[in-house]
Amino acid sequence: MSKVFLASRNVKKLEEMQRILAEHAPDIEVLGLDDVDAYDEPVEDQPTFEGNALLKARAGVAATGLPSLADDSGLCVDALNGMPGVLSARWSGPPLPDQKDLTDELNNELLLAQLTDVPEERRGAHFECAVAFCYPVGAGGLSEHVVHGKMPGRVIREMRGDGGFGYDVLFVAEEHSGVDHGAGLTSAQLSAEEKDKISHRGRALREIAPLVGDVLTGL
Repeated sequence: MSKVFLASRNVKKLEEMQRILAEHAPDIEVLGLDDVDAYDEPVEDQPTFEGNALLKARAGVAATGLPSLADDSGLCVDALNGMPGVLSARWSGPPLPDQKDLTDELNNELLLAQLTDVPEERRGAHFECAVAFCYPVGAGGLSEHVVHGKMPGRVIREMRGDGGFGYDVLFVAEEHSGVDHGAGLTSAQLSAEEKDKISHRGRALREIAPLVGDVLTGL
């Protein structure tokens, strides 16, 4: 079985990558940060999703020697001029160690407070994602590829659903919007398969998956 490293501890991200890759190369195993020896992870200090994704993928190759994937993604809200954007994971402050659910809750509560007086017609938003894939070539060389995905929709006024992660409980994608602003399924109310089909990350991973499969099965 070939292996690819995904620079993440997020179990749901790892499962998502495994599901999508299986469509192209079923014998590929996706390893996460907890499956390899610990290394100094880079600070995500780049101003773009692409820059942060490349930082993490390059570090993954350097630390593990494996073909490595990394993503950076976030929620971009129209009324907040595209923020939280690259700051999405730490919108309410530095992430709390080993308390991802609490960090997500604090981020969501802050976003709701900031949008309290924003009318429905101005609550447009989109999730954006960059996925980087880096792998060794030749004598010390590195091949790098980046793809992007977006999921347009809007931010609702209350948290709904218990699936997904991050801002999923507040976001209704265009494909699942109801007739009025109060209706529609949030990303946290969708099945994993439904979310994969339309999500920013799902779109980016499906685009990069054939290349990952070709590289790994050709090693």
